[in-house]
Amino acid sequence: MHEPILGVLCSGRGTNLQSIIAAVESGQIPARIGIVITDKPEAKALERAAAAGIPTCCIDRRACAAKQEFEEKLVAELKKAGVTLVILAGFMRILSPYFVRAFKEHIMNIHPSLLPAFGGAHAHRDVLAYGVKVSGCTIHFVDEGMDSGPIILQDTVPVLDDDMEDTLAARVLVKEHILYPRAIELYLNGQLEIQGRRVKIKN
Repeated sequence: MHEPILGVLCSGRGTNLQSIIAAVESGQIPARIGIVITDKPEAKALERAAAAGIPTCCIDRRACAAKQEFEEKLVAELKKAGVTLVILAGFMRILSPYFVRAFKEHIMNIHPSLLPAFGGAHAHRDVLAYGVKVSGCTIHFVDEGMDSGPIILQDTVPVLDDDMEDTLAARVLVKEHILYPRAIELYLNGQLEIQGRRVKIKN
């Protein structure tokens, strides 16, 4: 059996990347991170990856003539690294059907709300504006829609009366750092089975 290789795509601080690196180093995630790719040269995720000895690459969307060119470069770098599972960890780009089909059912994403509620780029703002009492995070497989793929795992946090976006985000992030490595672990152990919209977790 070939060694599982993760390719992690990030746009910013890389805190979920850091939790995944820690889970690989501890043996929780039985895989190697083959490459970390960002779409922004200033992304702190590049520093985190380099500090862990992980190969990095920046494909600046602004330097690409079109989205297709950008995604073709992404796919090429991931395939060159032998990636078997693509991990979106704060990657702030909507991926086209072209990219999704290149790694069909082998792309995971994390979203800071309880999907299907409050998809999109401003989940915490929208949660607070709506006045819900519970929020959380969702790990899901990526399909050709936005935040619409089959859900793998979810966890919750209470929304407090005095919450601001940053306080809610910080509490959700704690859950994210636990949940994402767990979802990857389940996938690599062959415990996830996609059945239409549902993901069955096998013992």
